[in-house]
Amino acid sequence: MTTVRIAKGGYAASSVAFCMAGILLILCPEISAEVICKGIGFLLAVCGVFKICGYLSEDLYRLAFQFDLAGGILAVIIGSLMMFRSGSFLRFFNLVLGIIVMTDGLLKIQTAIDARRFGLKQWWLIGGAAAFASILGLLIIIDPFGNAGIAGAIVLLGITLLTEGLLNLYVAVYTVKTKNQHRKK
Repeated sequence: MTTVRIAKGGYAASSVAFCMAGILLILCPEISAEVICKGIGFLLAVCGVFKICGYLSEDLYRLAFQFDLAGGILAVIIGSLMMFRSGSFLRFFNLVLGIIVMTDGLLKIQTAIDARRFGLKQWWLIGGAAAFASILGLLIIIDPFGNAGIAGAIVLLGITLLTEGLLNLYVAVYTVKTKNQHRKK
């Protein structure tokens, strides 16, 4: 199995895990903040490893993984901190997670523009979903619910994780191509 297939599969699996975590938070907003922090930290760390693998792979278009070396290393570091230092990390949870989501969304907007240049017809879907994810990241930073609306904030986090998972899954499936896939078209 090639590194691009491993990276694509891992990226897709971690995207599905983000979707499932988002659905869980939407349906069960009473989950403790520490469990959420550790769970998201684990997902970030795993996703970071696959991002690094993706960057080092031989992806033909180099769209899905173009920013993923630095992003992957950062995800592993932040994810590890969230898992092992969750008590001290909870104070900055909204800010850090919002910045991560917003940055990923903005980078995916650039991916959409690059996909358009490659002639991929559904580039606009990546761009639209990325803009929506960026807005959700900003909302997490702003925290419109404050301390009074913890359940609302957790549901917003769930929607954000679901959106990020779907966006990343679509980008991985639609833009990651091997040389063999390109020859078949």
